[in-house]
Amino acid sequence: MSNNKQSLISKDGVSYLIPFILVTSCFALWGFANDITNPMVKAFSKIFRMNVTEGALVQVAFYGGYFAMAYPAAIFIRKYSYKAGVLMGLALYAIGALLFFPAKGIGVYGCFLVAYFIMTCGLSFLETSCNPYILTMGSEETATRRLNMAQCFNPCGSIIGMFVAMNFIQAKLNPMSSEERLLLNDAEFEVLKNADLSVLIAPYLLIGLVIAVMFCIIFFTKMPKNGDQSKEINFLPTLKRIFSLKYYREGVIAQFFYVGAQIMCWTFIIQYGTRVFMAEGMDERSAEVLSQQYNIYAMLFFICSRFLATYLMKYLKPAKLLGIFAILAMVFTVGVIIFQNRYGVYCLVAVSGCMSLMFPTIYGIALDGLGDDAKFGAAGLIMAILGGSVLPPLQASIIDRGTVFGSFPATNASFILPLICFLVVCLYGFRMHKAKDA
Repeated sequence: MSNNKQSLISKDGVSYLIPFILVTSCFALWGFANDITNPMVKAFSKIFRMNVTEGALVQVAFYGGYFAMAYPAAIFIRKYSYKAGVLMGLALYAIGALLFFPAKGIGVYGCFLVAYFIMTCGLSFLETSCNPYILTMGSEETATRRLNMAQCFNPCGSIIGMFVAMNFIQAKLNPMSSEERLLLNDAEFEVLKNADLSVLIAPYLLIGLVIAVMFCIIFFTKMPKNGDQSKEINFLPTLKRIFSLKYYREGVIAQFFYVGAQIMCWTFIIQYGTRVFMAEGMDERSAEVLSQQYNIYAMLFFICSRFLATYLMKYLKPAKLLGIFAILAMVFTVGVIIFQNRYGVYCLVAVSGCMSLMFPTIYGIALDGLGDDAKFGAAGLIMAILGGSVLPPLQASIIDRGTVFGSFPATNASFILPLICFLVVCLYGFRMHKAKDA
């Protein structure tokens, strides 16, 4: 390992290599959960014969767990330790994933939503713990770069999640179209639903077992404390103190809109691509599979771009780079709205490259200089993931309209919402760059 990398993950002559690797692996684990889930909006819609808006309740339950557990996680971490927070997160993650088995037995959509909620309560613990933990594993000067490096492994897990969703869920579900399923009688529908749910739950049960193994590894590994214990909580005074800081307060807002944009772009690329490819003459099943392939291409572009962004931060300040990438995202999103053919799909793939640095960069800027208050600061930024719960159903409700303004595809028009989100991120990036240069 080069001296440059050593400086990123060491402090006061102490190397944090092993803890860094273990904590970074958690980034991949929640990336897997995020991106095996996005295609499930379409899958659950077909399995339970629902519209897109009802299917999007998967995202409401998933990201609602982040919102509900962020501050309880912060209080837990403040009282105990970052390691305890990571372990609690892994435990809830495993429990939620394993609950897919009884949910399938009951066969009610709401039971799956409960399992998703519990699973993401665990992810909320993980993100509230791991992001600020990584920031402490070295000097403050390299904190944002270090977090971007760790976050590079998040989309690696996402790629695996997408691959599993495409090859072990979508490819194995019954190929019957949504329209054909509506013609089935109740008995036929139940047989088909149970068969499809058996396919859907298998990867979740497997990841539940993997998470349990990871829990044991971290439990028995000595991890640095980095001053992560505090006898006093002081919840309200701490919140008042950190929200009085403009760069933190606006960072929470920017994170809300960024996460909303990310989830909308990655969830509805399936609907967008399916419409485009079916217009070219493909059947629904083939169009969905090809759309998921483009979703994987988008994630690969996201990964490459994140490594590039981490490198560029050696030469450009993070806030300025954030603003530049947000402008590019807006340009490509306009292309997504305007084009009604494959060029729109290509633009949507390109948007992922522009999003690559946004989450960790907003995170790093907002937590800069918070010290031990970063535990609660991190919770506020994790609660901002609520954007992934609130905004996708709004986009889904637009998509369900079919067309708007006459014959213009509603799927295209719905991407005005991510466009607005990127504008908010752009303003935050340049405002923070200007403030730090002042």
